[in-house]
Amino acid sequence: MLNRYRYVIGVILLVSLIMVGFFPKLQQYVNIPKKIIVFENQTVHMNTSLPVSSMYGESTIYDINQGDSKLTIAGKEIGKEELMLHFAGIPVKQVDVQVLSDFKVIPGGQSIGVKLNSRGVLVVGYHQVDTKEGKRSPGEIAGIQVGDMITKINGTTIEKMSDITPFIQQSGKTGEPLNLEIIRDKSKFQTKLVPLKDKQDYAYRIGLYIRDSAAGIGTMTFYDPKSKKYGALGHVISDMDTKKPIVVENGQIVRSTVTSIEKGTNGVPGEKLARFSEDKEIIGSITRNSPFGIFGKLSSKIENGVMDKPLPIALSHQVKEGPAKILTVVNDDEVEEFDVEIVSTIPQKFPATKGMVIKITDSKLLNKTGGIVQGMSGSPIIQDGKVVGAVTHVFVNDPTSGYGVHIEWMLSEAGIDIYENSQKKAS
Repeated sequence: MLNRYRYVIGVILLVSLIMVGFFPKLQQYVNIPKKIIVFENQTVHMNTSLPVSSMYGESTIYDINQGDSKLTIAGKEIGKEELMLHFAGIPVKQVDVQVLSDFKVIPGGQSIGVKLNSRGVLVVGYHQVDTKEGKRSPGEIAGIQVGDMITKINGTTIEKMSDITPFIQQSGKTGEPLNLEIIRDKSKFQTKLVPLKDKQDYAYRIGLYIRDSAAGIGTMTFYDPKSKKYGALGHVISDMDTKKPIVVENGQIVRSTVTSIEKGTNGVPGEKLARFSEDKEIIGSITRNSPFGIFGKLSSKIENGVMDKPLPIALSHQVKEGPAKILTVVNDDEVEEFDVEIVSTIPQKFPATKGMVIKITDSKLLNKTGGIVQGMSGSPIIQDGKVVGAVTHVFVNDPTSGYGVHIEWMLSEAGIDIYENSQKKAS
């Protein structure tokens, strides 16, 4: 008897599941999100035939246009209101609608040179000092590790490599150890280091390879024409030796020119070869190096010659699979437009990298580069006339494809809050 009851319950559950899968109205109810965000003067579309109504009669912030199977919401004025879905005349689901202030950015695509100055000097390796007692590294003895940042010596702030030399010489003369302040990851600690004399040239050394700056190339993603804040690269800059993110004290971006392309193949990523422009004119500052790219302010006006007018942006949930375009440079300093396909996109609720997978479909670009190459990171992705994100990484085993980051996270990292004005006006 017990088994029979289990069988009946199982059949009922199975039939219920089948009905859920084939019941269009219920599917529409489930698929509509609890919150809808739309910009002023823009629209969002949803597939539903369920009747809808504003919770406050006729809405003042959005217009509704409902067809047989599609609902269109057009943002009119900044604010928040509730929308109600009905089934058989009964309210069944409340949806929060938020209209954001109309916001646009100017897409990039330009090749840029990047110069980063770290906070202190970065330890990138050990050097064994050849002393009378044998080969030893004072830095290693002092417990310093590759990737550590030396920020102070004897209480004095260290900004560049040349700042360290006088302290080494003075310590060699007096025999007094150096009091070092070290930053490791996010922690800070003190240690003592005794320089050792090299028996070959009688110079005192600390037994560390250090670096105070880094340089490279990348691609501009966007800039805000009002605040002049920009975002580029779409990924963090890490030290080539330690593989750790560089903690930026300051930095600059300059114009760069692509001289040639090393074409990518399966297993071997390609690369843009470029040089900094001859005038080395600084066009912007770098104040932040984060997992989402580099950020700062422009000091000179830049144009790409392709899309120099402000474009609206798309939030992560508004990006869809399908055709798109990227802006990038593959020859000299000419920004060109190329076809790509957004293979997949994740409607992220919280900041995260690798929100999209894109594939290069443009035959001209494939013939020139083989797909995505190093130096292309930051190339803006445009879909339906909106900036949706930036190219970030290439798949090593398939250079025609790679990852992209959603533009809204880069805007946040640049210090641009697209919700701020909306909240002020709504309140």
